[in-house]
Amino acid sequence: MASDQENSQDANAPDDTSEKEITRGITIMKSIIRDRDKAVTYNVNWNADNQLIGSNAAKLASYIGTLVRMHIPITATRWSNKELGSAKDKIWTEILRSFNIEDTTIRKKYILQLAGKRHRGRRMGCFCSPKKRRKFQESECHKSQESVKSHVCIQKRLDETKSDATSLPPHVLWKEARVGKDGTVRDDVQHIYDECETLSQSISTAEDQENRSVLSRALNVPEYPGRVRGKGHGCTPTSLYKNPRRRNPSNQEVMETLQALQAQVLQLQKDNERYRCMEKCSSQLKETSEKASINCQNKFPEGISSCQLYLSSPTYRLVGKGKVHNTSGDLLHHRPLPDGHLKVSVDVVLDKDALLPIPDIVSETTLLRDAIGSFVAWPLDLIFIDDEVFAQGSQQLSQKIGSRQKNKRDLPVTSLPKKGAFVPRYQISLETLVDSSDMATAGAIRLLDMEEDIFGYSCTETIGKEDLEHIFRHQELGVGVIHTYIRFLYDNFMRGNDQLSNRFRFVSSSLVNKALICREPDSCREYLVKRFMASSTNNLYLWPYNSGCHWLLLAIDPLKEVVYFLNSIDGEWTNYPDMKQLVDTSIKVFRSQRQARVPRTKSSNITWIKVQCPLQRNGIDCGYFVMRFMREIINMNQIEIPITYFDEYKCAHYTRLQLEQIKEELCQYFIEKRLISI
Repeated sequence: MASDQENSQDANAPDDTSEKEITRGITIMKSIIRDRDKAVTYNVNWNADNQLIGSNAAKLASYIGTLVRMHIPITATRWSNKELGSAKDKIWTEILRSFNIEDTTIRKKYILQLAGKRHRGRRMGCFCSPKKRRKFQESECHKSQESVKSHVCIQKRLDETKSDATSLPPHVLWKEARVGKDGTVRDDVQHIYDECETLSQSISTAEDQENRSVLSRALNVPEYPGRVRGKGHGCTPTSLYKNPRRRNPSNQEVMETLQALQAQVLQLQKDNERYRCMEKCSSQLKETSEKASINCQNKFPEGISSCQLYLSSPTYRLVGKGKVHNTSGDLLHHRPLPDGHLKVSVDVVLDKDALLPIPDIVSETTLLRDAIGSFVAWPLDLIFIDDEVFAQGSQQLSQKIGSRQKNKRDLPVTSLPKKGAFVPRYQISLETLVDSSDMATAGAIRLLDMEEDIFGYSCTETIGKEDLEHIFRHQELGVGVIHTYIRFLYDNFMRGNDQLSNRFRFVSSSLVNKALICREPDSCREYLVKRFMASSTNNLYLWPYNSGCHWLLLAIDPLKEVVYFLNSIDGEWTNYPDMKQLVDTSIKVFRSQRQARVPRTKSSNITWIKVQCPLQRNGIDCGYFVMRFMREIINMNQIEIPITYFDEYKCAHYTRLQLEQIKEELCQYFIEKRLISI
């Protein structure tokens, strides 16, 4: 009985009415395969915006999804992965076998972008959370319905207007896709459409292309990145507006622009120099004093001598050759010569664009090439007598200096270079200028302004007579000469060059040296930390350090916490414990202020690297070595210094000629800046 009751209950039990999930099967597209075997292909159409349209568009899109499932693994996370290149090529080949599509780059790009979209949708359905997957599916369904509806409405309207797709603006397509089944338009849609019509009449085409479309403005939303709102898949701003894609300029383009700007600056400097010279000439020609008429200069040989003519603006350079007329009471075009100038006849012009220091008002000549065979006025400090004549004149000058400075060891007479040897022209010229100026007297000084960008603060450097004598006699150098050479490096290499000025910086030897480290360590540390905090990228700080009787160079990269140690006497940094402790402490404070995280293994270690730089062979060349080190580091434009030094400058010792080149640059800079004048 029990079994009968159970059977009767089972028989009377209601059927399971729980909803069974009905899923869509995988699309195989067997019809395309069969037609392909019969050599049947499908035609597809493209509109003027290179978008897929026509009756076979949906079939191609579905077939692309089938090929993606067949050839692309679902584990592929990035569609741009290079490992998928062969699979993408296979998809493109399969599509060409069944559809009549031009084998061009633009068509292949569109198809593969559509394939990537199908792959992302496939991954979204498999790996995302149910909530996110449902949201994605609803979004895709809405887009699909909107796209189909848009195509039907647009095609109907285009048939009525007998126009192509390019004649319909994005906001018109956007409105047509939102028309109800009964043909009515919602008020909010009509309002946006009316506002787009108003904006389209007030905004120019160029402004529309450069900023946002009228549809984005009316909706008050940002424009889609990489595509145009309201135009569908594959339509980009570049393809729609036909404007080139913006890109960052290359290094070559930046350099060309920089050179063009530099040329403009040089031209402006030339015009300014010519204007000032003409004003100076006009004012000087009005003076008719006896001093102006007697202009024989004793630093030049009397009479007529062959000479070389230089200009200091915009760069110091040789521009021509001629003859200097150093005679008493000589006039130029029946007028007195300006103070500080001599009469010169121009024979050869080496720079065709060179301007005359003082334009010739009589003949209205401003260019040096137009003054060949005539006489012009030339500044004294820019005239250099040829070697043979200069040797005779310098011999006379040396005898005069020697007679005045007899029995004084601190002022020996400069010996003339041997024939065929290196001629230190600028040193000789500067020494002659010093002897002819007030710098010949004890206690005379010159002031050189140091800009804030050089050391992090503005200051004035003092150059005394002793500093110049150290250069002429090749003696130990003081901080004034080292800082002057730093100013030379800044003016001639870094000024106007953002790459170098942002990469290399200097530390003042006047604020951080051995004496101040022992007496005021807190102020030295504060200055270094403040200097390091001035940059947000990797910089190399060049610090000429004076230990009291020796110059060495530290190149500090505070972000990488690396210190390069360049010592020309092959010493170790452990020989300078005060200096090392100051640098390590300053880097740690800098690390703390910028809130940098450093591994525990490196928290107390600053990397010090001893560079195998050239070594000096006496006890006085250390300052010259430091200056050359700085010049070579900046010239190489590298923040990281090789342990064995740069291959281009690798040598055991610097020659005397290599050090003389540094001295020549210093003396030339003194002349260019007119720090010493008669």
